[in-house]
Amino acid sequence: MFPIITVEKDKAEAIEFLGTKYKFWYRHKDELYLFKAEERGTGEDWAEKVCCELAELLGLPHVRYDMAKLGEDGLPGTVCRTFAPEPLNLVHGNEMLFKADSSYPLEPEKNYQVREHTLDAVFNVMESLEMPPRQWCKRLPEQVLSAAGVYAGYLMLDAWVANQDRHHQNWGAIRHGEKLMLAPSFDHGAALARNLSDAERSERLQTRDKNRQIPHFVRRARSALYFRTSATRPMSTLKAWEEWARRVPSARQAWGRRISGISAEEMKNILGRVEKSRMSDVCQEFTLKLLVQNRKRILELEES
Repeated sequence: MFPIITVEKDKAEAIEFLGTKYKFWYRHKDELYLFKAEERGTGEDWAEKVCCELAELLGLPHVRYDMAKLGEDGLPGTVCRTFAPEPLNLVHGNEMLFKADSSYPLEPEKNYQVREHTLDAVFNVMESLEMPPRQWCKRLPEQVLSAAGVYAGYLMLDAWVANQDRHHQNWGAIRHGEKLMLAPSFDHGAALARNLSDAERSERLQTRDKNRQIPHFVRRARSALYFRTSATRPMSTLKAWEEWARRVPSARQAWGRRISGISAEEMKNILGRVEKSRMSDVCQEFTLKLLVQNRKRILELEES
């Protein structure tokens, strides 16, 4: 089982107001950590941890998340160490998009249905960024040589885990002086259909209605990227990966090889390390089939 870190509330140094969940920063051995509570029972804690482990299999630059709880018998959640300790700081995607185009909506409370958050706009920002800091790139494929190529891997992860939450404040850059480097991938808690009830998972696993089965269900996942500003809705997570990957063919091939080498057994082993009180047997079965199906869809794109 994944270890569960106990965080004491009296260690809180600063409440984090970005987002909607209860979270705070605290120090452990002189390093800054973020505790993020899962007070709504929607599975964001296990989804975050599972996505972290899957990103590790891919060799993506990603923030490490661990399962946690508040106090000995308290609120479940996750913890992660800051990836931008002083003198570094995080610059969110919307800030960079606004700097590139002053008409871009900068309002911090507006993260969804932002039609200006287009593939072209984000790609242009990526071309201005350097690679993530070296410590995050130890397992990158050799063919991935640019920030845009790394970000392709982030979008492939999104397509794999059905992450619908990579909006313009859930990606960014690390600033060090005048240098801007792509930040590691972070905040994947809205993935893996984690907010479904077990009753719905069970029904979708057993139904004979093809429109209710997992191969049809996974097509519903939407990214936060629009193909163009005139589009009425964002692209699917798979389409976002496909369109971005066309622009970085070497990186596309490299990430495709990485995911093709990951077996269903490896996915199952990760899911099996989440304690049953947070992720039931039916939840694990459903999530495994979702991952296997999405991996198949990604590989079918590579073959077409």
